[in-house]
Amino acid sequence: MSPRRNDDAQERELADEAGEDAGATAEAPGTPEEAGAGQDAPEGRRGSGRLRVLHLTACAVALAVAMTAGAVVLGSRDDDGMRTVSSAPGLAPELLATGSLASGISALQTHLKAQPKDYNGWSTLGVAYIEQARTNGDPSRYPQAERALKRSLELRPGNDPALAGRSALAAARHDFPGALRYAEKALDENAYNERALSTRIDALVELGRYEDASQAADQADTRRPGIPVFTRYAYVRELRGDVATARRVLKQALSSASAPGDVAYVATSLGQLAWREGEYGSALKYYAQALRADKVYLPALEGRARAQAASGDRAAAIRGMEDVVARFPLPGPLVVLGELYEARDGEQDRAKARDQYALVNAWTALARANGVNADLDTALAAADHGDRKAALRAARAEWERRHTVHTADALAWALHVNGRDDEALRYARRATATGYRDATFLYHRGVIERATDHKKEARASLSSALKLNPGFSPVGAKAAKKTLTALDGAE
Repeated sequence: MSPRRNDDAQERELADEAGEDAGATAEAPGTPEEAGAGQDAPEGRRGSGRLRVLHLTACAVALAVAMTAGAVVLGSRDDDGMRTVSSAPGLAPELLATGSLASGISALQTHLKAQPKDYNGWSTLGVAYIEQARTNGDPSRYPQAERALKRSLELRPGNDPALAGRSALAAARHDFPGALRYAEKALDENAYNERALSTRIDALVELGRYEDASQAADQADTRRPGIPVFTRYAYVRELRGDVATARRVLKQALSSASAPGDVAYVATSLGQLAWREGEYGSALKYYAQALRADKVYLPALEGRARAQAASGDRAAAIRGMEDVVARFPLPGPLVVLGELYEARDGEQDRAKARDQYALVNAWTALARANGVNADLDTALAAADHGDRKAALRAARAEWERRHTVHTADALAWALHVNGRDDEALRYARRATATGYRDATFLYHRGVIERATDHKKEARASLSSALKLNPGFSPVGAKAAKKTLTALDGAE
């Protein structure tokens, strides 16, 4: 067979793979015990955990960007997340905006079977898979996205939509040096590629290079002002403590949004900002606006449940978070639901909470099997609800890769739960050094300051946490109040 026929056969094989059932998912990592969870659960509850892992497999889980702090949404929903800035002809990416994401992908699959040499079609399919992994919670789409993007680059080396797609894929997998590298390559080919400009900001933020991220946001705003850039510009400002500017920019973005996906995305960003500031009424209004635009938008459903819990409506919060977890059992919602069960403390609630924490480990195994670095998620969940030594190993590994406020906080807390408070203190202080306002960071710092006999500072940190966001955590807020009362009683 000639080389030409080999190429054609490869293209047909890839196109056939592209046409696989869009509901296919990765194989489950096993029971919670096999994934490293549920070690101390009673046998009856382990059976329940196995059923939940089967449900996890059916839903498939993915690493969303919110991950750290719930604020960076990788591969944002530009025109329903589908538009790339194309520098060459081919299948228009806007085709994906003509219906649902699934129907757009189906149209692409059909197109690529007929025209397997359309490099732009392959790059668009790769980006669509990344978006599907984020919105549908299916990390098995990441390897498929990688193959599609590689094929695009084989057909047309250096095409900027595919390079920008590789950047978004690397960011989704938490390979932020790779995300930055591919973003720069894409921008070398097309300095106005919106996806590359946006993902470069994401990568710099997640590498802890905040000054560089600020400059990148300014440059992106000059080159391609629009909702993907505005939301990132706002987050960079919030990281530096400039909440007023962040809020103003997000409001401007919301006023200019028209596509339902854009409205849901920006309104949710405003809701998250309001929640972090303890403004629960405003947060709920923004989440309602987001859900009017997209009634199943996961970040808005999750945010609404968090705001309901913080407002004292625990029953509604549990119902809402159960709905979120039933759809997509991701680490953040799983931990919050577990803590809500703990706070309710009913007859079966502690067992239910353990089930949620066990699923975090199952999710981690599944994510890693699809190329996602999940160390930060492991550190945050395991420190409070799992293997503390594993939490510290994961936090140290993540700190070696990137120095951000979120990795500093995770490492500080992992050190604390392992009894290493003197070492933890410098990381807790570093987590709050940029001016970023996060009640969890302040709570962690306060607890560590108390443990190191810095009582005055501990009282200030804990008071600030509760003043900023008194309902920041179903369990943590209660512990913060108890610790502060103990400090006041020691006077």
